Amino acid sequence: MTKEKPAIIISSPSGGGKGTIIRRLMQNNPRLALSVSATTRPMREGEKHGVDYYFLSVEEFRQKIKEGEVVEWEEVYPGKMYGTLRSELERLWADGKIIIFEIDVNGAMHLREEFGDEALLMYITPPSLEVLEQRLRERGTEDPESFQVRMQRAEYELSFQKEFDVVIMNDDLETAVADAEQAISEFLGK
Repeated sequence: MTKEKPAIIISSPSGGGKGTIIRRLMQNNPRLALSVSATTRPMREGEKHGVDYYFLSVEEFRQKIKEGEVVEWEEVYPGKMYGTLRSELERLWADGKIIIFEIDVNGAMHLREEFGDEALLMYITPPSLEVLEQRLRERGTEDPESFQVRMQRAEYELSFQKEFDVVIMNDDLETAVADAEQAISEFLGK
């Protein structure tokens, strides 16, 4: 069965490797395109509107929600909202793309409701919490308080694995990428 508007939804805890795996998947398959999210957070140096995020004011974001232009969204912190614009998805599908979402577990659950059988939910899991902790420490991007928050969030997110269609262990990058490619091929009916 061919999917009319296919969506590949990929989640993992921070440090699980979803970004690296997604970049590899997109290098290997030019039909795959990453959905660019909208956010109300300020643009950082080097970021570009429409490339890294669609940067909106809180008022603009809330108006788009009200008008049904946001497929899924979350207010991560007061005034810091992230979501998926319907116009971004329609643009990518019109270009014949298969959309990849790099998203947290809550967003993945919302997208499953929105897309049903047109979506493949893939969870990238680390071999263990200890390995995940080591990966996050090696990044060196967190202060001790942020690190603890990330680890607590990781435990929460890991509890959602059973809700996903496919769970891929990211112990070896090449194997994880191959497993993800196989799952996508099977989903697309190739």
